[in-house]
Amino acid sequence: MLLTRLAQVSQEVAATSARSRKIALLAELFRDAEAADVPIVIPYLAGRLPQGRLGVGWKVLSRPVAPAAEPTLSVREVDVLLSALGKVSGAGSLAERARLVGELMGAATADEQRFLLGLISGEVRQGALDAVAIEGLAQATEAPSADVRRAVMLAGSLQTVAGALLADGPAALARFRLTVGRPVLPMLAHSASSVAEAVEKLGSCAVEEKLDGIRVQVHRDGSAVRLYTRTLDDITDRLPELTSAALELRGERFILDGEVIAFDADGRPRSFQETAGRVGSRVDVTTAAEAVPVSPVFFDALSVDDRDLLDLPFAERHAELARLVPEPMRVRRTLVSGPQDVHAAEEFLAETLRRGHEGVVVKSLDAPYSAGRRGASWLKVKPVHTLDLVVLAAEWGHGRRTGKLSNLHLGARTADGSFAMLGKTFKGMTDAMLTWQTERLQELALDTDGYVVTVRPELVVEIAYDGLQRSTRYPAGVTLRFARVVRYREDKRPAEADTVERLLAAHPEVSP
Repeated sequence: MLLTRLAQVSQEVAATSARSRKIALLAELFRDAEAADVPIVIPYLAGRLPQGRLGVGWKVLSRPVAPAAEPTLSVREVDVLLSALGKVSGAGSLAERARLVGELMGAATADEQRFLLGLISGEVRQGALDAVAIEGLAQATEAPSADVRRAVMLAGSLQTVAGALLADGPAALARFRLTVGRPVLPMLAHSASSVAEAVEKLGSCAVEEKLDGIRVQVHRDGSAVRLYTRTLDDITDRLPELTSAALELRGERFILDGEVIAFDADGRPRSFQETAGRVGSRVDVTTAAEAVPVSPVFFDALSVDDRDLLDLPFAERHAELARLVPEPMRVRRTLVSGPQDVHAAEEFLAETLRRGHEGVVVKSLDAPYSAGRRGASWLKVKPVHTLDLVVLAAEWGHGRRTGKLSNLHLGARTADGSFAMLGKTFKGMTDAMLTWQTERLQELALDTDGYVVTVRPELVVEIAYDGLQRSTRYPAGVTLRFARVVRYREDKRPAEADTVERLLAAHPEVSP
């Protein structure tokens, strides 16, 4: 498949809001694709690189290269070039990256160049494209969409299922079954603004602690245990204490869903960064385990004794979980019968927050396990943190944000009256907001290097965030997690913005 075809479809999908039209566009694309193209086409459409981050900065990407007159690049040729780019390291790497990028861009037409710039820089974002791609794939191959969704859920990979379908047709879906040792995509939760809203929607439900840990899927087959993250990475060798815990459970063959989390001596959760650092540590695991031991907390059972539990109601799956897992390793929960019990649910949330956790997940007792989907039968509720911060600078966007100041540099007031940067965000912005802030920030501009525009610290913006983590990159020693714009506060002066001191006081667990 030529890259120009993919770039055209990507542009058309981004330009339409109609789900049916997106599905039709992708179905037509899949009909034209070969099975070998699929592992590249699907992630490219979603704005993901199979190679991960390439280490290419905007200074390299922004160098002008004369485009090719005619499209000749195939998606597989592009993949080979990007793989070579991702392997560059050591002395002279900057020059070599620039050479490879120049070679790639010189072989691309103007439209292809725009697509590649957005793809490499991370500006190609098509929202929940995987769900639409599943429908397009089903339409292209005349397979039932429900069967395709289930196969993707069980395979843990849309690319794998798409390749099989395009090569062998709908009969290939029978290959994909729930199997111990092969991870499945986890079920995810939507958000609710309050416990009352969640209980009102779900009726009879379980209210469980929401732990700020790392999602983990535990597979045991006799004495063999494998551990997987929510992105299906195998982390077995990093968490020997979790393997030991799985081997102590009553069952011999199962798949369990839960979290792994680090607790302090008082039984309170340590910071997410400590847990994430421990799970990510690949070197000297023994020392890491002694310094930051982690514990499993399970909340669901997907398979027990070769019985596929996915389609059972949550109440029945939890009964199987309780049979295998002792209470100290199960998530804390309370059951409510409906809106008349909302006070009990709110009390449970308050107690959960006092225990240092981030909120609750409210789960319908009747719902099956919708692996790989953000189902409405799980609703997460957690307090929303907001800050009034000052915009210190902004970066020019690319891709569909070309010509707009997009990525904001955010600062909080310090004791000496200056501002300390806490991080960046390009999330939460409407098209109207992008247009407005581009004009406003240019009025406040002090300096630019062609990419970053430094501005007078006069514009206050309300930012929502999920928490803090330690960071040596920023002067306060911390950075915001999942920051997104709520609104601009032109009614506030910079002197009314939040301070670093206040922020650290609100998050003592991560204060430097």
